[in-house]
Amino acid sequence: MGRYLGWAGKRIRRAVAAEPARPDYGAFISGALYWVAGAVVVTTLACWLQFTLLGLADRHPYFGIPVAVILLGLALKPLLAWRMLKTEVQAVEEALARSLDAGRERLAYLVSRDVTHLSECEVRESAIESLAENLNDSVVAPVFWFALLGLPGAALYRFANTADAMWGYPGMRGGRNWQWAGKWAARAEDVLSWVPARITAALLISLGRYVDWGSLRTEAARTPSPNSGWPMAAMALRLGVRLRKPGVYALNEDARPPAQSDTARAIGMGDLVVLSSTALAAAPLAAMHWLASVIP
Repeated sequence: MGRYLGWAGKRIRRAVAAEPARPDYGAFISGALYWVAGAVVVTTLACWLQFTLLGLADRHPYFGIPVAVILLGLALKPLLAWRMLKTEVQAVEEALARSLDAGRERLAYLVSRDVTHLSECEVRESAIESLAENLNDSVVAPVFWFALLGLPGAALYRFANTADAMWGYPGMRGGRNWQWAGKWAARAEDVLSWVPARITAALLISLGRYVDWGSLRTEAARTPSPNSGWPMAAMALRLGVRLRKPGVYALNEDARPPAQSDTARAIGMGDLVVLSSTALAAAPLAAMHWLASVIP
């Protein structure tokens, strides 16, 4: 997906004006068409793979079903990235223990913001925010779409999320303004993440002390994103800490700044959300399989 988006991005750039004085519809259409083409290829390949694997169960109804389920799980695994995410967040904390410069350098692998002048507290806040936001993007949302649409749904979401990361941020890239070229990718990801982001937030606040949903909604609205604020606000409220992006937003602003132990707590909560979301997704799939086996 990344290679295709990188290749397509070079071609989209040809349609992008250096400084568009008005809506750049040519760049928007180019970005949308390349996005749709990539999405069609990804979902078609995922459909072919899923039907191939499930075909094993049709040919061998007793032995084939467990094998097909295992192979389908292995095909889903590359679309999830929880282990890598929590390893990177923990690496930021370990780097901070050595020096602030080391922590900033490690954080740069996780976030797109300028880390040069961040304090130790701001580095830790950024790492925990990234953990919360990507808990949805890397696990809950792909699992949600897998439960609804199978492997094609999970693959489509990961394509949309990767496209948003590579194309969706407005600003200058290679001497071109990408505000309109990446607009389709950004809006598509917003739509596909809307429900999963709120499920992630609900799972986070259900893990411990009571958190009012109205407070969560108020805090989530402080961020410019319609989705990422929900898991980040839930994490801030659940940990009882302040999380902020300097000059942009502050979540749970009156709470204490996060300490070193809060990073480990955030990772532990993420582990529980991963287990919970997987169990919730597996339940309807198991129920549908059981009904198919008992209904003539």
